[in-house]
Amino acid sequence: MPPRAEQAPAPGTRLGSHYDQCFGCGPQHPQGLRLDAVAGEGLTVDAEFTVEAHHQGGPGLAHGGILTAAMDEALGTLNWLLHTPAVTGRLETDFVRPVPVDTVLHIRARVTGMHGRKIYSAAEGRIGGPDGPLAIRAQALFIQVKLEHFTTHGRPEDIKKAMDDRDLFERARAFEVNP
Repeated sequence: MPPRAEQAPAPGTRLGSHYDQCFGCGPQHPQGLRLDAVAGEGLTVDAEFTVEAHHQGGPGLAHGGILTAAMDEALGTLNWLLHTPAVTGRLETDFVRPVPVDTVLHIRARVTGMHGRKIYSAAEGRIGGPDGPLAIRAQALFIQVKLEHFTTHGRPEDIKKAMDDRDLFERARAFEVNP
C-alpha cells in the first residue's frame, strides 16, 4: 500500500471540485452529479450524490452509466490523498440493486494497492447512507499522468479557463511532484 501523501487533505476535509465544469464534481455543470467528497482516514474517501430526475434511465431509476460515473468520480478523488494526478485506465462495476430517483447514494472508496504508475482502488455505493443497502460495487485502475496530459489533450478554451482559475491553478501546480 502506498502511504498517504504529507500534503493530502486531513481526514474530514471536503475535497471540493478539481474543475467547476466537471460532470462528476463540478458545481457549475448544469446536469452534473455534483458529487460531494470528504477525505477519510488512511486512503479512503466518502462521497455522496443525489440521483435526480435527469439522471434516470428506466422510469424512476438511476441510469447505470450515471451510477458508473459516480463511482469513477469517487474513486478518482482518492488521488487527492496520494497527491498525484491520474486518469481512469479501467473501471469495472457490479450492479447489485436499482437506485431510485431522489435517493442519496453514499460511496466509500479506498486505495487497494499501487505498483509503479498504477493505482488500484475499490468502492461500494449504498442507498441512503453508509449502512444502507448495497447498490453498486466498483474496482478501478488509475494511471498516474503528468499535467501535460491535460494541457495536450484538452480543448484550449477549457484549459485556459481552468488556468485562469487561480485556486485551481495553484492546486494543479502542487501536483507537479508526479514521478
